[in-house]
Amino acid sequence: MLVVKGKSVFSGITMGPLALFHRNTVSTARRRIKDTDAEVERFQEARLASIEQLKDMYEKAVQKVGEEEAAVFEVHQMMLDDDDYIDNIVTLISQKKINAEAAVEETAQQFSEMFRSMDDAYMKERAADVLDISRRIQVQLCGGEANDFSAYDGVILAADDLAPSETLQLDTDKILGFVTSGGSTNSHTAILARTLGITAVVNTGTQLHTDVEGKTVIVDGFTGTVYLDPDSATLDKMKKKQAEAEERKIRLEAYRGKESVTVDGYKVNVFANIGNPDNVPQALANDAEGIGLFRSEFLYLENATYPTEEQQFEAYKKTVEMMGGKTVVIRTLDIGADKKVDYFDLKAEENPAMGMRAIRICLTRPTLFKTQLRALCRASAYGKIAIMFPLIISVDEVRRSRELLRQVQNELRHEGIAFDESMEVGIMIETPAAALISDELAKEVDFFSIGSNDLTQYTLAIDRQQTDLDNFFDPRHPALLRLIEMTVKNGHKEGIWVGICGELGADLSLTEDFLRMGVDELSVSPPAVLPLREKIGSIDLSK
Repeated sequence: MLVVKGKSVFSGITMGPLALFHRNTVSTARRRIKDTDAEVERFQEARLASIEQLKDMYEKAVQKVGEEEAAVFEVHQMMLDDDDYIDNIVTLISQKKINAEAAVEETAQQFSEMFRSMDDAYMKERAADVLDISRRIQVQLCGGEANDFSAYDGVILAADDLAPSETLQLDTDKILGFVTSGGSTNSHTAILARTLGITAVVNTGTQLHTDVEGKTVIVDGFTGTVYLDPDSATLDKMKKKQAEAEERKIRLEAYRGKESVTVDGYKVNVFANIGNPDNVPQALANDAEGIGLFRSEFLYLENATYPTEEQQFEAYKKTVEMMGGKTVVIRTLDIGADKKVDYFDLKAEENPAMGMRAIRICLTRPTLFKTQLRALCRASAYGKIAIMFPLIISVDEVRRSRELLRQVQNELRHEGIAFDESMEVGIMIETPAAALISDELAKEVDFFSIGSNDLTQYTLAIDRQQTDLDNFFDPRHPALLRLIEMTVKNGHKEGIWVGICGELGADLSLTEDFLRMGVDELSVSPPAVLPLREKIGSIDLSK
């Protein structure tokens, strides 16, 4: 029996015969060409044909997984229209006099490496997108056919990685699951797998070869473990775990549509964290009562330049309309630290987590900030938006931020543009400074949301990106829990609600502790909503 570990994409257990994914090969060998104009034209024709393919795939994806998850194929179309990408290929063909296949390959590697070198996890995933669109062009150039997925029936698919377009073509009635040696849980492929309900483990780091094809494999999506050619004891154990998982899934469905309330009647709001509008269907599918953290920086990370007011407005409006009147807490941009954007022209910093980021950028670039605030206010006319300022350390920062918000609202009134006059304004408590003066900050805002991830790293002086320090990183450290409890008490003294939107919110071992502190809201990843509601329903605070 071979056991490999990776990262879970979709919780569940599946078992069946293993099938290795074989891609049709394309030649990217460099050739010298004479007629560069003709070669550029050949590339452009392949590029346009690829765009038409993606349009067709988008339409099919809408039918299969919905408009939001299908949006990845619109993104790919946009990438194929990117001037920098096109110009780089055309320049290589014209100046180096090389064939289009080689020029596309060189550009793909160059651009993907650029994305992989970024600290932000979301941007790292754009490396896979570049390789995917480039391969699509190369297939066109070589006159090759797309891969035939109909050959895979009743199997668990193993691959180095799967592109979004490949994942979409998987027949969920025939593909039992998949295992990849590369990839990550943040990729479009992983998101599509979760939407399609395919049990999967990625990033195992182990490349499987033909000698294991056809052998029985078990994929444990709960632990990220893959068992190849399992022994009878492992097989029996996993079958039992599979049955228990199915029973739990049925049990959790009983909590759908119900309030998140303890045995003794203490009501808690269970919201979802999302990164962009594409995640809203997942939040709704998991019965989230609202959105507790909408990370607005995706608009900046995806753009080659500052997003316009209209671009932002449309994204926020789309989100709140889909949420159908439920609260959507939108965090203003949190660029900096591990989320770097070239066009911001931020100086290199030895310790960016403590540098120019989040609200500090907003207050030093008020025009940029006001553009986002205008978009947020305008969108508030279409649903229930609450604005949240990140990385606050002082009362002055809150007052300056609210003053800019008031200026924006006055401008909108003057222009006759509607917005929610009673929109809530809150702050993230993610620094020890904010927690320690939370009694003063509570007088300035309508709510607190505790960002436990950053609060932990700042309190413990441990970089949460530094995996070598995992043994020292204790999210249950008494100092951290005291800061959280202090924040909740100070918030309630001033009559404001207090939530938690970091990873600790989904830690079921701490749920009762948080409820006894008086936490009003917990915002977690969408799949964690129903398990958290079940946990809340088992707690009796009267005892």
